[in-house]
Amino acid sequence: MDLATGAMGSLLLKLGKLLMEEYKLQTNVKEDVEYLKRELTSMYAALRKVGGMPRDQLDDQLKLWANEVRDLSFIMEDIVDKFLVRVEGAEPAIKPRKLKKLMKKMGNLFRKNKTHHEISDEIKDIKGRVKEAAERRDRYWVNDVVVNPVGSINVDPRLLALYKDQKELIGIDDSLNELTKMMCDGDGDACKQLKILSIFGFGGLGKTTLAKAVYDKLKPQFGCCAFVPVGRNPSLKKLLNDILFGIHKKKYTELDERELIDKLRELLENKRYLIVIDDIWDKRTWKLVKTALLKPLSLDLSKDLFHRRLSCGEIEWSNHLPAEVYNKILHKCGGVPLAIITIASLLVGKPVEVWSKVYTSIGFGHEENEDVENTRKILLFSYYDLPCYLKTCLLYLSIYPEDHLIDKDSLIWKWVAEGFIHEEPGIGLFEIGERYFNELVNKSMIMPVEIPHHGIITGCRVHDIMLDMICLLSKEENFVTVLDSNEKYTTSHCNAHRLAVDRRVQPLASISTSRVRSLNAMCGAEMLPSFSCFEVLRVLALEGPTNSCNPNYLEHVGKLVHLRHLKLASMGICEVPKEIGYLKFLVVLDLGRNSISELPESISRLSQLKCLNICETDIEVPCWIGNLTSLEELCLYKVDEQSNFVTEVGKLTELRKLRISNTLELWRDSERNAWEESVGKLNKIQVIDINHIGSFRIPGDESPWGRYALSPQLRVLRMAYGEPGLVARINPRLLPNLSHLELFVYTSELDVFGRFQELVTLKLCTWSALHHDTMGGAGAFPKLRVFKTEATIGSFLEGDMPILESLQFRVVAQSNDDGISFDFDFDSLRNLPLLQSVRVFLFAHPPEHKKAEEMVRRAIDMLPNRPSPRIHSYDIIINRR
Repeated sequence: MDLATGAMGSLLLKLGKLLMEEYKLQTNVKEDVEYLKRELTSMYAALRKVGGMPRDQLDDQLKLWANEVRDLSFIMEDIVDKFLVRVEGAEPAIKPRKLKKLMKKMGNLFRKNKTHHEISDEIKDIKGRVKEAAERRDRYWVNDVVVNPVGSINVDPRLLALYKDQKELIGIDDSLNELTKMMCDGDGDACKQLKILSIFGFGGLGKTTLAKAVYDKLKPQFGCCAFVPVGRNPSLKKLLNDILFGIHKKKYTELDERELIDKLRELLENKRYLIVIDDIWDKRTWKLVKTALLKPLSLDLSKDLFHRRLSCGEIEWSNHLPAEVYNKILHKCGGVPLAIITIASLLVGKPVEVWSKVYTSIGFGHEENEDVENTRKILLFSYYDLPCYLKTCLLYLSIYPEDHLIDKDSLIWKWVAEGFIHEEPGIGLFEIGERYFNELVNKSMIMPVEIPHHGIITGCRVHDIMLDMICLLSKEENFVTVLDSNEKYTTSHCNAHRLAVDRRVQPLASISTSRVRSLNAMCGAEMLPSFSCFEVLRVLALEGPTNSCNPNYLEHVGKLVHLRHLKLASMGICEVPKEIGYLKFLVVLDLGRNSISELPESISRLSQLKCLNICETDIEVPCWIGNLTSLEELCLYKVDEQSNFVTEVGKLTELRKLRISNTLELWRDSERNAWEESVGKLNKIQVIDINHIGSFRIPGDESPWGRYALSPQLRVLRMAYGEPGLVARINPRLLPNLSHLELFVYTSELDVFGRFQELVTLKLCTWSALHHDTMGGAGAFPKLRVFKTEATIGSFLEGDMPILESLQFRVVAQSNDDGISFDFDFDSLRNLPLLQSVRVFLFAHPPEHKKAEEMVRRAIDMLPNRPSPRIHSYDIIINRR
């Protein structure tokens, strides 16, 4: 499914499923379904074509047609799903080996029951509506989509950046100097070599402005210069001619591409040249360039730019600024120059008394202001360049309020449940969704968030200006209906497919929500309508305040037979009803932070369940956990020592992520052996994240790890326990994708870890006082950002761990005639240019704790980049006999 095509993509798959022999459709119904599939396939292609164009450049009739067909797709999918639920979900799940026989039996029965008659009548009705839509498609020439000529002649607002007065430029000095230095670095021949630099980010950051400033500054140093705008879908011939015109003030329209290239080479031979190609969208071009990030403005520079824009109005800003709303406005802008200029433009000429009203209503779509319109256009350039599937995933973010921290895994599973992601051979749905998430990050449409000094991206935020655009588009497309504050749910909202409810103090009326497919609520559950109001609900995510108390909220959950995704916040729920086992299509079950101690056995029959998250509950792992053979993600709190979990987990061969947030006890040989055998069966596992393992095997004892290998797909391995056999399996050749490792070690050697090319975080645990003499040397640890060890480390040489940001280690303070010395050279930390934080476990004699700690803190404070220190003091224990 994507924004442009509604539910069409998933609907076509389901129509194909209906035509399978096992459903035993009557001949006339089957013929109608075949007709619908053919006709809708054609409409699907037309919708994708329409969706690739900006709405303001489409004919109004085309918009109406596209909206109608999208609505039809939702209605049809609901009809098909209701039929499939009655066929496949009427009874508790049946084991796969009995399914085929049962379906044949049920097929014979359905010829005579009202289910078949109902779908027959509904399909005939929808067939008539599809025929009408097909006729309108042909009448409006949809397949020959014509862009509205009025929209195509608009002047690109980015053109203004090329001709800005230098006096108007704010906050680019640092970036300007940095890029200039990059361009000029090197002596002699090195300075004359070809250099390619790139500036990237979403619209409005000031990329063109900065590029033009660098160009103007360096232009006198070069013999040939050209500044060439490109844009989307460039013509190679035009691009080459534009470059030639820039350096030679002449175009060669009679030459073809090859001749133009030859001419360009002739003119540039033996000359120094500077060419800026502005606004590149082509992916092949992007692969040729290196990256230089453009940072947002600092708070002081943001204020400067804001005040400069305001000064053209009549307001005397220095004495009368309303401080609270003023700070909120600057925060909303997030250092994006275009956003600062735009919002300041809204305030020019308005009395300070209405600033608060302007701030709360900033939606960028309701103001008649040229700067506002330019901002929207610039952001829309980036949006319309996205493929259809990314547009859908991006607009879905309108369900979240401003400044909300969006959990990555939860978001991706919602995309899966909504049907935005379709299967690809050999790739799981979540992995495809993770690829989509990364694409949005790489395109700077969302801002990644990671655990501080851990290196794992766990979520994202959306820049306020980007969110404004997303919400505006979502509203225009009727993609998500957002109910803010105490807005009433009225009859105008009855056609909503997705409902997002903000925090409220007044409950929503229990009016018809029969078409709502997803409900995302940040309010308490008591503010929401009853489950009985939702007929086709697929996603139910309650992520509101943690002080809710609704112990019986899940009482009628069994009625939500279409549900794919169920996520609960802390709601005081202490029991899960057994009726949850009737939710045959459930893919995600996340029980949040609730006082639940047991899962009903009916859950073991949820054959499509892919994600089970109970890591914040009191639930003990059920003995039947191995029945959930479709599970890809399993997050637990702890595993009881008497549990059969270590054996059962080996049955979950689809498992991609296993997380235990507390303890796994493996004290007996039988438990350790069963655990290691089970892990060896998890061929698709990518994440094993266990907070603590209680276990120890004496070195030299036989270990099953000699017979079992870890999955080569492993990316995250946190499995630190005393197991020498496991250490032998940690090899770059066997685990090429490993990026995060926490391991118990017995030796001080770091060489093997330095050869992991993808390693981002490394934590080494030990029960003995080890000393890492060398840090790996040149070429080792190329991507390591976090290194934590319980051992003492040697000095860092230049090139050791070149991009390390966070360091944790042990150091011992020794008394001598000159005072206190350490078994580590703190000055060597100067060779870690990106170091941001240092955590030191300091061992000293009790009388010397304070002085030793002061010396360590002073040594770290003297480093050029001033990393933040955390020092933990421990006593040196001296045994006297």
